[in-house]
Amino acid sequence: MMSLSVDHLVGIKELSKEDIELIFQTADNFKSVINRPIKKVPSLRDITIANLFFENSTRTRLSFELAEKRLSADVVNFSAASSSVKKGETLIDTVNNILAMKVDMVVMRHPNPGAAKFLSENVDSRIVNAGDGAHEHPTQALLDSYSIRESLGSVKGKKVVIVGDITHSRVALSNIFCLQMQGAEVMVCGPATLIPKYIHDLGVKVEHNLRKALEWCDVANMLRIQLERMDVKYFPSIREYTMLYGLDKAFLDSLSKKIIVMHPGPINRGVEITSDVADSDQAIILDQVENGVAVRMAVIYLLAQKIKREE
Repeated sequence: MMSLSVDHLVGIKELSKEDIELIFQTADNFKSVINRPIKKVPSLRDITIANLFFENSTRTRLSFELAEKRLSADVVNFSAASSSVKKGETLIDTVNNILAMKVDMVVMRHPNPGAAKFLSENVDSRIVNAGDGAHEHPTQALLDSYSIRESLGSVKGKKVVIVGDITHSRVALSNIFCLQMQGAEVMVCGPATLIPKYIHDLGVKVEHNLRKALEWCDVANMLRIQLERMDVKYFPSIREYTMLYGLDKAFLDSLSKKIIVMHPGPINRGVEITSDVADSDQAIILDQVENGVAVRMAVIYLLAQKIKREE
């Protein structure tokens, strides 16, 4: 049985190409499980997982919780809004108190970049990063690549454009690392104010014209504008952003080839994409959601195997 080269999933950067392939092969098996009438396997019956969310989340938290329960793990949910963190307790104290209750794995979303890495070095538990600030969101990038592989046969050689708020997006950074590792070409597209200066160092193409970007690509990943992370205005108005970078069905149909449209959610319908694009046969957004459960099952299962080997 092959195993992951890492003890935690804190970022795509730490993974190897073989790790990604192993996660995908494992997810293939779990995808058939979640489409059966009985959607459960007893694989992690003796494992306890804590979901720590210091930031609001609906889809990611539900997806992780469902993945854990499909594997028969015991699950504890922790929401920072109603926790002792509000009373000034530190992150390490919070986690160590939870681990004292004999928790084997922690899935954490945190507003500070590097929080998951910090935790993995300071507490005795497997850590899965469910998003740290505007830094990384590894399981989202894995499920996005998995969805491209499912739709197009492979990721290698494909052209993927990530459109929108690149500066504030942890999805963009993780996707760039993940896609490049598998041999895809990556472009980012958006207003100059929303594309970070360092992006050229990552070997990524930059395009400010949406039509040119979409004519170039096989896959367009449309990100939402992260207004909650913006302390200043990065563009004049939402309406102007939509005119320049929004995708509607007429625009999609006018392209010279059929492309796949993705979105990590939540969708701001009518801003980055219109409803008729989101609900069209070129959009694989609901496939991404389904694949998210299978990919997260794979990640949790593979990390749990390492715990079992140590025991």
